[in-house]
Amino acid sequence: MGARLPSRPARQRPELSRRSENVGEATSPAFRVVVLTLLGVDGVISAVLGAAFLQSRVGSNLVPVSALLSGLANGALVWAGLQVSSSARVAALPLWTWLVTVAILSFGGPGGGMVFGGPGVDAISPLILLVVGALPPAVVLWRRVRRG
Repeated sequence: MGARLPSRPARQRPELSRRSENVGEATSPAFRVVVLTLLGVDGVISAVLGAAFLQSRVGSNLVPVSALLSGLANGALVWAGLQVSSSARVAALPLWTWLVTVAILSFGGPGGGMVFGGPGVDAISPLILLVVGALPPAVVLWRRVRRG
């Protein structure tokens, strides 16, 4: 580790760094279940807030800042899931709950009310939310799978 420059000693001590296969071994299974459940609930909250503020405007221009904030929050939630779980599929629970919640919000309600929709740019705002909201956690998972 750290042997990039032959004339310099290694600066990283391997006994202090955590290996990817040992992730989550120090925590109890009950703790992991509770943390992953809370992360899944946070994914639902991220989707609801992202959808609620998706139609934010500055003047007459649509500014989908909530999609970006939702994506960054999802990336952080997936990263936190990777800290307590050695499985990338399990750590992606916040992303799965976020995607399911966005899918449910795309359907009409019992009174015919719609969360997404409208003329012009408002019609593609759900697509913006899906792409920008799912890209950061997908990158976090892709880096983990590629490295591991």
